[in-house]
Amino acid sequence: MTAGPDADLRAQLAARLRLLQGFTDFLPGPPLPSPPAEALEAISADLDGCTRCRLSEKRKTIVFGVGRPDADLMFIGEGPGRDEDRQGEPFVGRAGRLLNEMIEKCFQRRRADVYITNIVKCRPPGNRNPEADEVATCLPFLKRQIASVRPRVICLLGSVAVKALFPGVRGIGAARGAVWEFAGIPVVPTFHPAYLLRAEGERLQQLKREVLDDARTALEILGRPQ
Repeated sequence: MTAGPDADLRAQLAARLRLLQGFTDFLPGPPLPSPPAEALEAISADLDGCTRCRLSEKRKTIVFGVGRPDADLMFIGEGPGRDEDRQGEPFVGRAGRLLNEMIEKCFQRRRADVYITNIVKCRPPGNRNPEADEVATCLPFLKRQIASVRPRVICLLGSVAVKALFPGVRGIGAARGAVWEFAGIPVVPTFHPAYLLRAEGERLQQLKREVLDDARTALEILGRPQ
């Protein structure tokens, strides 16, 4: 008994399917994430000449971020000040010098070993807090920075940074002392160095102790096996 035309057709289709399945071995898999440095460069290029919000009207420089692209620890402040606007780098004034000291003495890192950026990339006039719509305009770029660096811990500096990533939280006083999570990354809030610069006497000493406690929390997370 000979096979009919239907059987021949099924055999041909089966052979073709086996051939196609063989070709799939050579197809590329899902695209790999871009290296952190390249990803950050692409974000910075997207921000070049930005006029998306009114902060662009009086700024001198877009202050993007600085530090190690694959840092395990990322610091996020609120926005550039006068010195940062002039130099194009976050935390280079008095508050920046204190942040450097905090990074070295409390977080046991060098400035070059961490990544530092701000919620907004342009200086608010008079160093005022950024408005909600200004934060909303810049936040997608910050989220891309976080996704590019992929730190093991994020340290938020001050109330503006806390409220930007965690809307509804009243501020740093309500946030610090606990570990939060953003995009699957542990977040440790602490005081902005500019706030410490305004404190004196016993209040300053208390704030320093609390910053050290926050740093210990971050270091404990960083010390856990990955």
